[in-house]
Amino acid sequence: MADRLLDQIDFSRYQRWFNRSLGYDCPIKVLGAAGEPVWGCSSDADAALGLRVAQASGAGNGAVQRLDIDAESTLLYRRLTVGASGVRGFAAVVAGKFARADAPLEIDRMADALDDMATGMVDEAASKADLDKITEELAECYEELHLVYSLDRHNRTGVGRDTETFRQMLQDTAAHLNVDVVAFIRPSDNQCVYATALSKEIHNLDLVLVEMRGDLFRFIQASRESVVMNEADDPRRTYIFTDMPYRVLACPIVIGRNVDALVVLLNHMHKPPFSNSDRHLGEVLANQLSAMVSQVLAVSSTQKFTAQLAMAMVEAVEAKDPYTRGHSERVHHLSMEIGRALKLPEDEMQDLHWGSLLHDVGKIGIPDAILCKPARLTKDEYTFIMVHPERSYEILRHIDQLKNAVPGARHHQEMWDGKGYPHGLKGERIPLHARIMAVADTYDSITSSRAYRAGRPHEVAMAEIARVAGTQLDPSMVEVFARLCATDPEPEWLVRFNIRRERKSPG
Repeated sequence: MADRLLDQIDFSRYQRWFNRSLGYDCPIKVLGAAGEPVWGCSSDADAALGLRVAQASGAGNGAVQRLDIDAESTLLYRRLTVGASGVRGFAAVVAGKFARADAPLEIDRMADALDDMATGMVDEAASKADLDKITEELAECYEELHLVYSLDRHNRTGVGRDTETFRQMLQDTAAHLNVDVVAFIRPSDNQCVYATALSKEIHNLDLVLVEMRGDLFRFIQASRESVVMNEADDPRRTYIFTDMPYRVLACPIVIGRNVDALVVLLNHMHKPPFSNSDRHLGEVLANQLSAMVSQVLAVSSTQKFTAQLAMAMVEAVEAKDPYTRGHSERVHHLSMEIGRALKLPEDEMQDLHWGSLLHDVGKIGIPDAILCKPARLTKDEYTFIMVHPERSYEILRHIDQLKNAVPGARHHQEMWDGKGYPHGLKGERIPLHARIMAVADTYDSITSSRAYRAGRPHEVAMAEIARVAGTQLDPSMVEVFARLCATDPEPEWLVRFNIRRERKSPG
């Protein structure tokens, strides 16, 4: 088979140059590394001549060589060697009448011209080889940049926050790299997220994923190096991927100083072997995933700390008054139920989550003598209680993560008709989250027991909420809550929160 570099050369141009150099037409022949015809060869004799050249070339040193064909003709040839890649072929010319001893000067002139011509061919082939290499490197860089851009786009749009978006990133990677399976393995969290772009079915995919989480991960963790297994007879298959006919490329993901996870690319054996370029792209993917995992862990740690801090504040409030224990949790649960019924977006649900959970945190600053008073409060004592939403604002406003949750907690005691506190906001000027919490807070206040009275039944609470809709509460929020309570079967929280029910009359 002719060499790919030789196929790119315009030998007719060299033929014209050679003819002008000699002053007459003298056909040249170009042969491949094994002597096969490439250009200027048209007969079986040329093919046989090429074999003789390939066999005789072992003793040559790269200069023009001579091969006597018969008594009347001689072949002059020279190797075409490009860089360190070895012999690419031969340039040859048949000398006829000048081969006899009576014309030594002409054959020397022909040899010089052949040497110059062959040098030109080698230089052109070397230039094309360099260009091909640059083109290949540019293609690899493009693939790498495209992959990094794709991963960065996913990261900027929220990938890594949940399994589904993370899987979508792997799905795009599988399609981009044209591999059957891309998997992210993190055994410490029993995490295995994968995506497929199957060229044909993998019937034992579950077993393959188990192998990735097991021996493959332990091997990568110990070696701290990427592993490529392309061939079925790879010696490592005696202890990794035994009896599993797949090509494997696995790259470690280092978090801190430890191999915490790995990314695995898997192909059926009918696909081309994984190359060094594939390995490089796999390591680029692993590096990107490492950064993302570190980011997710940092966010998770922050969220965990925030949740623990929030629960500590709730505990501090409820420890002051045993009669309101569980109030924050119940208001939070009912508020989230209303939020889901309204189909609020995820970011708003997150703000509602924190606002409803921490809506009474300002009661930390209320003296126990007032907060825990078993009898009804005096006017002055109630005035002091009215300060707690503003105290909640003063406490929570210092936490950046809760800045969008603060308005709901601050204004949950406002009234629809503008007669509430702390700012006397009216109607839709009251933040939506505060209007939601107001319904949940009112319901729980009626159904919860106090030192001076038992909790009222669910039906009484619903009747009272309906009565104050349009004055104290947002009528649309009351309507949503009423629909939630009217489901069949009834909401599970009625039992979980131990809400009393009115007995139905026998009639």
